[in-house]
Amino acid sequence: MENSRRKFIKQTAILTAAAYTGTVSMSAKSYNRIIGANDRVRVGIVGFSDRFRDTLLPCFLNHSKELNFDIVGLSDLWTYRRDLGTAYLKEKFGHDIKSCRNNDELYATKDLDAVIISTADFQHALHTIEAVKANCDAYVEKPFAETMDDAKAAFKAVKASRQIVQIGSQRRSGENYANAAKFIQDGKFGPITAVDLVWNVNQPGRWRRPDLVAKLKEEDIDWNRFLLNRPFERFDPRKYLEYRLFWPYSSGMPGQWMSHQIDTVHWFTNLKHPRSVVANGGIYTWKDGRKNWDSMVAVFDYGQPNSSDGFQVTFTSRMQNSAGDVGEVYYSNGGELNLITNKISPKGGLHEKEASAMGMKSNLLPELDLSKTEIKTATGASMGGDLLTSGHMRNWMECVRSRKTPNAPVEAGYSHSVANIMTNAAVHTGAKAFFDEEKQEVITNGKIFK
Repeated sequence: MENSRRKFIKQTAILTAAAYTGTVSMSAKSYNRIIGANDRVRVGIVGFSDRFRDTLLPCFLNHSKELNFDIVGLSDLWTYRRDLGTAYLKEKFGHDIKSCRNNDELYATKDLDAVIISTADFQHALHTIEAVKANCDAYVEKPFAETMDDAKAAFKAVKASRQIVQIGSQRRSGENYANAAKFIQDGKFGPITAVDLVWNVNQPGRWRRPDLVAKLKEEDIDWNRFLLNRPFERFDPRKYLEYRLFWPYSSGMPGQWMSHQIDTVHWFTNLKHPRSVVANGGIYTWKDGRKNWDSMVAVFDYGQPNSSDGFQVTFTSRMQNSAGDVGEVYYSNGGELNLITNKISPKGGLHEKEASAMGMKSNLLPELDLSKTEIKTATGASMGGDLLTSGHMRNWMECVRSRKTPNAPVEAGYSHSVANIMTNAAVHTGAKAFFDEEKQEVITNGKIFK
């Protein structure tokens, strides 16, 4: 009787809290899975990728002991990587790791609480749907989706669930970016007049995996499961391992790089997507059989619908020369907000001489530093991975416990996907791409882009 009474009181308290927060519709299964402050959060890994091993895992380890998170299982379609990953994680965590041939096996694991998804670009949205339907929270690498059908389906699934989903847009957990967002949103910057986004590298081996390609045999993977909802084609180890070079498995530069930077535009301005996009580029240097461009420029028109006010955003990227590096620069009539130098300055702003000639006043911005404090890290931790991603991973882990909205919720992923898909449409049709707000579809040449 006493046990039954305690159980009743516990469940009543949970339902009362749920009603207060508007989540009274939680199922019995959902509230039975609520994680207590002292409970260990058990995490599964969807895809033992280079990104997971080299960056996401070290960032997870920065905080896992303090926040009581553990990795208990791994799913990977390739026997070689699955065995490699299982052994690697067993060594890191000091206990057995459940090895799963696919996600069905992973989600059959008893009491799995959350997953980290770092699979091929085109799979992220569909793997997110699997996760939330299995009542698991998820950290999902970007791009969130490469087609509008996938983006809409995943967005709907997440919003219908009670799961915590963090999109891997780690700039949202950067102190300098948060300060930039506040400065602009508080009206201190003035109207944005233009934004330059740049991502330049000089890396012929970027996204290439020749040694692994030589190892991969068709009998060692489930090729059909890899393809998911993409059109069937014969097994190709390059498309499995070097997918970032091949459409429709990835858009390459837009999905991998631009999605990070265009997300800052949406965040800073509260605009959900561009009004239009045009793009140009090609494969100019690295003629290695790839289908995605090695150089490109995309030009976006941003502003409120049906308004003549707005601003232009340019994204430029090349893979043959790293001059210009990586970063974002915002311009107003009074100066610039530079996220390469992390400075706000009056550079390029309207000076008194030019202003007075037109009967105006100068409006120069002050000199300000956007980064003066450290991102929160585990006390005494030896930091692995990169600082932005570590802070972003920590934010997700904390939100898994608190059930608060993470820094990069599904809405952020949906918005960067719209911009990304509009860019894909411009790239693949050569026409200007628009977004139909009512139908939530990307339009080129008067047709829906698929």
